[in-house]
Amino acid sequence: MELFDTTQIGLERALSGAAARQSAIAENLANVSTPGYRRKDVDFHSTLQAAFARGRDAVQTTPVTATPDLSSPMRLDGNSVDADVEAAEAARNGLEYEALAAVSKARSSILRAAIGVG
Repeated sequence: MELFDTTQIGLERALSGAAARQSAIAENLANVSTPGYRRKDVDFHSTLQAAFARGRDAVQTTPVTATPDLSSPMRLDGNSVDADVEAAEAARNGLEYEALAAVSKARSSILRAAIGVG
């Protein structure tokens, strides 16, 4: 029997995904004036959702990597970063990270109580 269930592993992967997404957003903001720069994003939501359908091992090995966002509109200079959109996404992603961390912490506290630690 495994100590951590698929949900806990999924939470950990989602935290990694949110952290990778925050890095991608920061990179986008740093390149807001770079001609030809394509914004990047990390779509860990759909990747994790598909992994849950395949089971624990798939969830545990789900990649969380930044990829170019080909759907975002491009400016005349070839850059596709909108600073206002990125700032809003950074705020939303930060809130999601905090929520994921709180749920993960609560689940860990329940596990610790169940095994008599703390």
